[in-house]
Amino acid sequence: MAQPCPVPIACPPWQDPAPGPQTHPRDKWSKKMDFLLSVIGFAVDLGNVWRFPYICYQNGGGAFLIPYTLMAVFGGVPLFYMELALGQFHRTGAIPIWKRICPIFKGIGFAICIIGLYVSFYYNTIIAWALYYLCSSFSGSLPWASCDNPWNTPHCTNYFGRSNVTWTNFSRSPAEEFYTRKVLEIQKSGGLYDVGGIRWQLLLCLFLIFTIVYFSLWKGVKTSGKVVWVTATLPYVVLLILLVRGATLPGAWRGVLFYLRPDWSKLLSTAVWVDAAAQIFFSLGPGFGVLLALASYNPFHNNCYRDALVTSAVNCLTSFLSGFVIFTVLGYMAEMRDVEVEDVARDKGPSLLFITYPEAMANMVGSTFFAIIFFLMMITLGLDSTFGGLEAVITAVMDEYPQVLAGRRELFVLGLITVCFLGSLSTLTYGGAYVVKLLEEFGAGCSILAVVLLETIAVSWFYGIQRFSHDVKAMLGFTPGVFWKVCWVAISPALLAFIVISSLLDQPPLTLFDYQYPEWSISVGYLIAASSFICIPFYMVYKLVWTPGSLKQRLATCLRPEKAARAPQAEAVPTSPVLQPGGTSGGCRDCSGFLPLPCVSHGAGEPLPSPCSQQTAPRVSPGAARAARRSTAGTTGPSADSHGREVKGAKQQLRLEGSPTPGQAEAVPSAEHSVHGAL
Repeated sequence: MAQPCPVPIACPPWQDPAPGPQTHPRDKWSKKMDFLLSVIGFAVDLGNVWRFPYICYQNGGGAFLIPYTLMAVFGGVPLFYMELALGQFHRTGAIPIWKRICPIFKGIGFAICIIGLYVSFYYNTIIAWALYYLCSSFSGSLPWASCDNPWNTPHCTNYFGRSNVTWTNFSRSPAEEFYTRKVLEIQKSGGLYDVGGIRWQLLLCLFLIFTIVYFSLWKGVKTSGKVVWVTATLPYVVLLILLVRGATLPGAWRGVLFYLRPDWSKLLSTAVWVDAAAQIFFSLGPGFGVLLALASYNPFHNNCYRDALVTSAVNCLTSFLSGFVIFTVLGYMAEMRDVEVEDVARDKGPSLLFITYPEAMANMVGSTFFAIIFFLMMITLGLDSTFGGLEAVITAVMDEYPQVLAGRRELFVLGLITVCFLGSLSTLTYGGAYVVKLLEEFGAGCSILAVVLLETIAVSWFYGIQRFSHDVKAMLGFTPGVFWKVCWVAISPALLAFIVISSLLDQPPLTLFDYQYPEWSISVGYLIAASSFICIPFYMVYKLVWTPGSLKQRLATCLRPEKAARAPQAEAVPTSPVLQPGGTSGGCRDCSGFLPLPCVSHGAGEPLPSPCSQQTAPRVSPGAARAARRSTAGTTGPSADSHGREVKGAKQQLRLEGSPTPGQAEAVPSAEHSVHGAL
């Protein structure tokens, strides 16, 4: 005889359609470590190596760790936790998730996708530069170790291993000329007015990078979750090797002292606190939609609270460790040049990784080995972040248009990679470095911070902090503490608003390699930044115009979470839910396979005690249900009492899903028999 599933006691309100003729089951991470490594790989990127050390010493050294830690505790980590919880609970991407939170803010999802595209246009080019360096490192002597190359100029000055070498403002190291005149060939460009042709060597490198990205993402988290075991762990092995090597170099202690020597007067500067907040937000990465996407493939009862704390701590400690790796080498360079550390620590951004560090490695014992592992580390750091950024776009779009894209992930990912590759072509020209700098400054600058601000306000103020806390309790079994609620409602939005306003008011001139960006290029940058953010007000207007009713009714509808539509097959076949295990997170589904009813009484992914009937029973009319209760009332024993409560709970769930019409109820013969059969 058919055995029913236990009736769920409390159901989290996600409404994913079950597998049917037109839908596919949602992917899951094969292992918990796949998810953790993917999140760590996204958060720990090239910026941890080049941005944090520079910002740290520029803003007071060891004193900078105070505002950095405070901004992490009160701003970055709470938003990191919020995004993981949202993605895991609603189990969908950055675009459709807003239908379940606050529909009028759905433009945030589209803005996130556009920002993700802008980042992919320039970020992968930086990885391509690293690949070019990696290929150039396979030689007896590194090509940036001397001034005896065709691309060198009379200003090239090699001071390593030589005495009485005068370093002037016009002097250029062999590493700098290799980067600017060989890798970029920027001397063939007159600036943004004349970027010149495409470097075919960089084109091949970028093509190889996108090929790796495609075959890592085309099958979803099943493939990317395996790749990150290499790309997310290798950087730590390399960092430890470089740290040990750097600590043994002469003058390394000078760099460490310069890195950590506190300048307490800096704490009185507003710019230091702005830099600390911006660094932690850009480093942890809330607002890019990546955390939403990655967490949406988790089991429903996964402890995302612990995941948020662990991955945030790993990210911040990695930034701190990277500072030692960089500054031991800078101290060594200062010792060799016989200058102060601050004179060799002026480079920031990509220049720190492609000029300063390679210059030091070229004069170490075993320089070829250290160059190979260093640029291999850079490539893996960049690939992890690319995986996360593009997975956010893929998940968001595929979840928004499942009717079109379901079962076509490979083709969609191929199309997306092609768009990103074509969008990156301008960064491969002789003046491509100028385009990279422009996109880096405006593609994901103030716009992403403004998006995170609106996302926080939408969840905390409109969706409601109590409702969100209830969602977290349904997953984890406990409600977030007062600290988290205060951060979500007040502190984190205030910090984000402070950063956005400060960034808009203080816009330093944009320069690169002594090239001053023209005014029209700054205007283009503002248009790039506005092109993503403008999606939010545009969608608000669209939603209000197309929603029926008065203005008050429209606002009420647009601010209230939408109920997910039931599957068409479920509407067409009015059946009662004889439950069976299935779906995600240890949930139950009705035997027609359409209505997800998650069971919280069992662990995520655990099988239920008894098999479910594969038959569909007619929906029970209220009268037949009352008759069934009366027939079970005479049964004695605690088992009968609990089973009666389960039947009652199931009927209440049915009423929530929708009651049958009188015609449907009359058309069901022997409904009472169906109830007893299920019992």
